Amino acid sequence: MEISETIALGMLWYVAFLLSTTCHEAAHALAAKWGGDLTAYSVGQVSLNPMPHMQREPFGMILVPLLTFMFSGWMMGWASAPYDPYWARRHPRRSGWMALAGPMANFVLVLVSGLIIQICLRSGVFQLPGALGISRLVEASGGVAGGFATFFSILFSLNLILATFNLLPFPPLDGFGAINVLLSENAAQKLMDWRDQMGPYQMIGLLIAWKVFDSLFSPIFLVALHILYPGEVFGR
Repeated sequence: MEISETIALGMLWYVAFLLSTTCHEAAHALAAKWGGDLTAYSVGQVSLNPMPHMQREPFGMILVPLLTFMFSGWMMGWASAPYDPYWARRHPRRSGWMALAGPMANFVLVLVSGLIIQICLRSGVFQLPGALGISRLVEASGGVAGGFATFFSILFSLNLILATFNLLPFPPLDGFGAINVLLSENAAQKLMDWRDQMGPYQMIGLLIAWKVFDSLFSPIFLVALHILYPGEVFGR
């Protein structure tokens, strides 16, 4: 791939990353606001403007995505939305919905990008490529149409990755906090006590989640492709 093509692909990845991460964190902040915690709202994070998220997490929103693209050809990073831990203690189920809101926003972006891909396929703007990849679920002739095909391919794949990974039930991921939605208040309090006692050892949970994700995502991605392209044969 030529340098100009690599730069163009990197720009598309970064726009998709910013949109995906901003929607994820804005959903957390909005759910917290609806639940009575204005912490993230007060610093401007109930917004699709990426700047408040970039200012809060410049390392995870700027440096890490660029480095991961340089070394692996795809982007990963992180952001965060502040919340009041005392509010979460008083309202564990509301805090569970707050945790769940981020991955749900990513699933919405998966659905939106998948719908756009299907519409463009049916109208003849996009075509199926000879070989699929996370940046190449569809293709199109022409610069602008080709750019859109790559962008929506990335948006679909990236948000499926983000939603799946964040829903794994290991601290400090959203999936662990979302367990509170299913628990009684007493059980949720005990779970939060256990999480707080773990402290820095929560990084072990992150490592376990990454190891689990490595084997979990491939079949999930294959199922998503079958839903996106019914009747097509993949994985052989």
